[in-house]
Amino acid sequence: MKKHLSTTDLIVIVITAVLFIVALFVKGFTKELLLEAGVLLVSIKLILMNHKSALKNKLILKKLDEINQRVTVLDNKKSD
Repeated sequence: MKKHLSTTDLIVIVITAVLFIVALFVKGFTKELLLEAGVLLVSIKLILMNHKSALKNKLILKKLDEINQRVTVLDNKKSD
């Protein structure tokens, strides 16, 4: 799990879930619960967007490293 989510993401998930459960017992099944569910969904969406962004960043860095290696090889060939 640590591989896919950062510590901050896990903390946010736990805190949001706990607050949602507390709100469920304190407020009961009322329309305010819909607001709490909305907050939960927004938190989940932000975490998923953060995860997707992190994966894209890793891919971009990998491609940049490949480009850098190719440029280095070309520079070495020109120097020789």
